[in-house]
Order: sequence, then structure tokens, then C-alpha cells
Amino acid sequence: MMKKYEQTDSSGDVGIKAWGQNLEELFQNAAEGMFTLITDISGVPVSGTREVNITAESTDALFVNWLNELIFLFDTYSFVGKTFTISIHDDNLKAEIQGGTFDPVRNESRLLIKAATYHDLAIKEMNTHWQAQIIFDL
Repeated sequence: MMKKYEQTDSSGDVGIKAWGQNLEELFQNAAEGMFTLITDISGVPVSGTREVNITAESTDALFVNWLNELIFLFDTYSFVGKTFTISIHDDNLKAEIQGGTFDPVRNESRLLIKAATYHDLAIKEMNTHWQAQIIFDL
């Protein structure tokens, strides 16, 4: 069984490595990994669904835009995604995200992520899976 994601540290910032059997699973696992940097997602009850539709010029841009859209949902609505149903066709991503509202009284605060960056960004298709590395500005 392949790991979904792991935290990586980079001078003053933090990142994740994520893996997936396909591109959609890679994006799902990266999103889950990012939210675990923000809080313990197991403590956030599912109370709503959000839909996201993103178009970008490349897989790299789609990946960064996807994670930045999730950061926007957290910053604006305190929305924490827990499950992600993603469809990627060409340079378009459509996702249905189930999650809930972060409550600073009940939920653990971990890191305050400002943005997903292109610094040291790497997305690779391996023989049997996909792998991505991304760094976040704190």
C-alpha cells in the first residue's frame, strides 16, 4: 500500500510529497495532506459540499491553482475539505469537496498556510503511479 502524502520541511516553509495511482488521486491526496498541515481533519465534522472548477495551462499550474483554491476556501469560509471527488480532463479540473467548518475553539490549529508555490514544484508520472512535491508559503 502506497503512502498518500508526507510532510517535508524547507527553510522557513513547509511542503508535502504526495502520491497517487492516477492524477486525480494525486490531487486528492495532496489536498488531504495540505489540510492536515492546517488542522487535524478527523476533528472537523462533514457539514457541507463545495464545487470547484479550475482551468489552467499545464498540469503544474492546475495543481498549484487547485491547492490555492482550497486555501481560499479555508481563508474565506473556514472550510476544511475531507473527501475529494475529482475529474481531470486536459487542463480542466472539476471537484466536489465534502468537508466542514474549522472552529478554532474545537479544532487544533497547526500551520497558517498562505499559498501553494511553484518553488521546487515537481509532478512526475512514474512507472506505476504519480508523485508530486510542493512547498507552501507560511
